Amino acid sequence: MSDASRLIREYRLTTAEIIYHMPDHPALLQSFVWQKFDLAPDFPELRRFLDFWSHNIEGKLHSVKVAQARPPFRGRFRHVSTSLRLH
Repeated sequence: MSDASRLIREYRLTTAEIIYHMPDHPALLQSFVWQKFDLAPDFPELRRFLDFWSHNIEGKLHSVKVAQARPPFRGRFRHVSTSLRLH
């Protein structure tokens, strides 16, 4: 699916900060940042990634923080009815 069609279906840029235990030193935590277009509130792409992580990567998950950004072009433009010029 292209990025344009994802935006039409209300996909938004999703950022997740994943905190996990280091495999060699389980008492230490490390951070990983993941970003992709995803659909709230179910977050299918993020869930797929976290499922992959839990089955294939040794670092045990500690916590996940999720944030989303709206596409920059929505609601940012407006029609200007008056234009003034100096000099």
